[in-house]
Amino acid sequence: MASSSVPTRDDIIEALRPVEDPELHRSIVDLNMVRDIDIDLPVVTVLIALTISGCPLKDEITRRVSEAVTSLEGVDQLKLNFTSMTDAERAALREQLHGDPAATAGSHQGHGHAEGRQIPFAQPGNKTRVLLIASGKGGVGKSSITTNLGIALARQGKKVSIVDADVWGFSIPRMLGIEQPPTVIDSMIVPPEANGVTCISMGFFAQEDQAVIWRGPMLHKALEQFLTDVYWDDPDYLVVDLPPGTGDISLSLAQFLPRAEVYVVTTPNPAAQRVAQRSAFMSHKVNLEVKGVIENMSWFTGDDGKRYELFGAGGGQELADRLEVPLLGQIPLVSALREGGDHGNPIMSVDPDAEASKVFEVMASRIDTELAPTRRSHPELKIL
Repeated sequence: MASSSVPTRDDIIEALRPVEDPELHRSIVDLNMVRDIDIDLPVVTVLIALTISGCPLKDEITRRVSEAVTSLEGVDQLKLNFTSMTDAERAALREQLHGDPAATAGSHQGHGHAEGRQIPFAQPGNKTRVLLIASGKGGVGKSSITTNLGIALARQGKKVSIVDADVWGFSIPRMLGIEQPPTVIDSMIVPPEANGVTCISMGFFAQEDQAVIWRGPMLHKALEQFLTDVYWDDPDYLVVDLPPGTGDISLSLAQFLPRAEVYVVTTPNPAAQRVAQRSAFMSHKVNLEVKGVIENMSWFTGDDGKRYELFGAGGGQELADRLEVPLLGQIPLVSALREGGDHGNPIMSVDPDAEASKVFEVMASRIDTELAPTRRSHPELKIL
């Protein structure tokens, strides 16, 4: 603040510098969104250039800018006007945030994104931990586990993103409670956020009741574009909800994400865990490390306080012993977990003290500390 009580243009710029675009998580000043400032105390007028016309988070930007400017001495009212960036300005913004899409052309010749952008999570030195949530069969709750585990990691201060790689049975956006589609800025996809987690899914590109009938090459390309064309902004964790089985998608992701960690989901009954182990064996064949087993639907607690093991017992521990990895957690069968997924109110967000939520909290803590990778990648070191 200047020595005078009358704020200057520079004072207002500095007040706005901490204000972040709610989608890009960068200062609106650094993103060149502040275009004009007029001071006629007690009124200040500010012109903001939105990244796209009809920005879905315009009201949130309004709130943040208003709070910042009216906090200055002598400013009682803010008049906020909006314009939109030009195509050239959006192209420059995309390059500032995401790089030149042609800079790595040819790195994936013969498949995938025609421009050949590198997959950031596969690069040496990338610090994002990629967690593949897998199972050999459907119906074991991978998506609800992916959703609530992602939120649990976010609640522990981690920056978390989810890829809904189940292109046939996409459900993560609904489970997370995401209500708006991604924003596209000059071919750069900005994933929407809910409950502290960003997400990309086929559900944003297909109708809820539309069947995705694709063969392997199209699936391969779609997944590559999820990993390359989305502005992920260096998350601490990228949690990937895999489809059931060991088919094209799992193989493509093993190729795209060679440093990913695999977490196998099963239910307690022996038949389910014998099928689930197939995804673990596939991971071994493609040189991905299985880090742990998660058992879902472990028991139901009745009104009498007694646990009823409706699907048997011991399957998760047996699978973990066979794979020589820890059993990370046993998630009880509770209606709130299912209802939360159906209505976009994940139990980890709406009832963090629930029995199931506590299991997710412990699993997130174990993954973050006990199972943290011990190997480090040093791209600056080269063997000559």
